[in-house]
Amino acid sequence: SRVMRMLTPLLAPLAGTLPEGTLILLATTTGEVDLLEREMLSGGPSEDQSRLDVLLGRIQSTLGVTGPGRIISAACASSSVAIAQGAALIASGERDSVLVVACDAVTEFVYAGFASLMALDPEGARPFDKARKGLTVGEAAGTVWLMSEDRARRENRPSLGEVAGWGMSCDANHMTGPSRDGSGLVRAIEKALQRAGLRAGDIGSVSAHGTGTLYNDSMELKAFQTVFTHVPEIIRTSSQVDRDLRARSDAARRSASTSGWLDYYDALPTAAPASCISRGGGAGVPHCRPAPSPRSRQSCLRTSGVCRHLRRSGDACRSGPGNTGHG
Repeated sequence: SRVMRMLTPLLAPLAGTLPEGTLILLATTTGEVDLLEREMLSGGPSEDQSRLDVLLGRIQSTLGVTGPGRIISAACASSSVAIAQGAALIASGERDSVLVVACDAVTEFVYAGFASLMALDPEGARPFDKARKGLTVGEAAGTVWLMSEDRARRENRPSLGEVAGWGMSCDANHMTGPSRDGSGLVRAIEKALQRAGLRAGDIGSVSAHGTGTLYNDSMELKAFQTVFTHVPEIIRTSSQVDRDLRARSDAARRSASTSGWLDYYDALPTAAPASCISRGGGAGVPHCRPAPSPRSRQSCLRTSGVCRHLRRSGDACRSGPGNTGHG
């Protein structure tokens, strides 16, 4: 399948190296749906081979991990929800090592689905642009390894950052459309800040969902205006280094019609780690770098249905409030 072709070289360096008891969280929207397409169109592999639990089994087999795993399928927020759940498991003491494996591929099913919603921009996605018309689909795979601080220290594992807080909400508005007042996103951001013990003024940059669709981008900016009294830097993250199905755009420094909130919009190179978490890495540990910010206390907030707050801590990205884990 397309996702296993992406995942196999990514997981190979981790095979046999994960500590005992590591929980695998699979984050995906459609998984190996291309196998189902082939079965229906030309009598390829059995449709059972496209089930998400089968994909989880393949990932565990590749990694040499046994025991139960978990599947998170929450559309565009799947990887964010999985990281939040992994951090929560560590914070509660239920687990001390969690590997999030995220993947999705562009297939006929995926492309046709977005086309049927009339959500694709034929000229390419232009997030937060006045002339935006829709998204551009992309495919990617990545991993984030979270570990409790105690275990990481005990096993002398390097830490690259901290998942300080997270928040989730559901606006129960529409199958595909967000609540236009941004209230659901506001609740998620406020929960993330509360969990992290931070105020809105501590945030120096926001990694926005930025799909390039009319209602999502408008909703996001309304939510940001509600939460923040200052204007944090808003960045986009390419689908190749963030999550799958992320709108991609080369548009930069273009103003949106929302009170100058995007007077400065930073378009980062496709190949560079653009957000606080970039998945993968030869050693199986994610690289972490805060987005550029003039603030001395670098903080990044990411929005994608779920809000994660990630805070710079020296050379480390530690996971969970009160140093409950490492990422």
